[in-house]
Amino acid sequence: MKSPARLAAVLAAGLTLTLGLAVAQTGPAPNNQPPPAIDELPIPPPPTVDAKAWILIDYASGNVLAGQNYDTPVEPASITKVMTSYVVAAELKAGKVKRDDPVMMTENAWRKGGAGTEGSYSGFEVNKTAPLIEMEKGMVVQSGNDAAIALAEHIAGSEDAFAALMNQYAKRIGLKKTHWMNPDGLPADGHITTAHDLALLGRALIHDFPESYSLNKIKEYTVGPITQTNRNRLLWRDPSVDGIKTGHTASAGYCLMASAQRGDQRLISVVMGEPTEPKRVDDSQALLNWGFRFFETHKLYDAAKPISTQKVWKGQQNVVRLGLSEPMLVTLPRGRYQQLKPVMDVPKSLVAPIKKGQQIGTVRVMLGGKVLAQRPLVALDAVEEAGFFKRLWHELLMWWNS
Repeated sequence: MKSPARLAAVLAAGLTLTLGLAVAQTGPAPNNQPPPAIDELPIPPPPTVDAKAWILIDYASGNVLAGQNYDTPVEPASITKVMTSYVVAAELKAGKVKRDDPVMMTENAWRKGGAGTEGSYSGFEVNKTAPLIEMEKGMVVQSGNDAAIALAEHIAGSEDAFAALMNQYAKRIGLKKTHWMNPDGLPADGHITTAHDLALLGRALIHDFPESYSLNKIKEYTVGPITQTNRNRLLWRDPSVDGIKTGHTASAGYCLMASAQRGDQRLISVVMGEPTEPKRVDDSQALLNWGFRFFETHKLYDAAKPISTQKVWKGQQNVVRLGLSEPMLVTLPRGRYQQLKPVMDVPKSLVAPIKKGQQIGTVRVMLGGKVLAQRPLVALDAVEEAGFFKRLWHELLMWWNS
């Protein structure tokens, strides 16, 4: 990754300003284009994947890098538990439950998902409690169906009520073709999703609740005399992989949602309906390697640092600094960084008062005439309204300049 200072200089040099409805003004071009390099050759096709549906997305933007049948409805199997983790994390953040809450392994949870069933289980004893965070590890690391049910009952009173919560949060995240019926992923009529929705869910968990997401990289977990290993074998194969979740039922096939970070670049892959367990691992690894080889991520702007200064009328200060509330990263084909074109849209005139954090405009980054990334441009400082005489003077100047 190039240094942030050099990146900022290159982008600032090529910034295009769009002021309201005024004609766009183009500044000096970015650094001269280097001679064509091998990385500028067309990107080869992604690896052959045997899954019924699969996708590879860029975490920074959520853009799809490759995929097939990724908007086709599929059974999520135990990848459902990623949504359960999201709900648990959201309820923790809201203060509705606590990490040390005693969570009961009820007889219902034990009978449906415990050691006596054919599915994966956590090992917690029936009619005994464990701290919520430990029960969550039993669900995340060991893929315990019993732990997922116990957490659902603790948080919402019943599995059905928890499923309603899951669907509410799914809608908030933006999952458009997903409907949850239970917290564990066991087959149920109407329990469906898509590879695309699952990738966006993984992205949301990483972004919104990184502490909860970090549980996914734990390789083994012990409950009483039972030690079980994480079913995501990529954790042992690739040190850049830190999640996310496997799934398998007879009807869903073998599934794997994986995420890896190398430097500033993070990718998320989802394969659904693979024929065997080794194939879901091999295909996921191949997709991640392909993505890291042929795409690169750059941080274009840091959060809370000015990227523009704009004039303000009728304010105690005459200018306001504009920037972003979050860092702006973009992922693009390798070798095409010099072709990025940043564009800033701001109103033709700014009038006080302006609140700190108020959206003033938009920053867009273009590549080949298409929007690669877009972020709100916000005021980094508050600008209070000026006194009467300055406001009157600026009113006259604004009239004169109009």
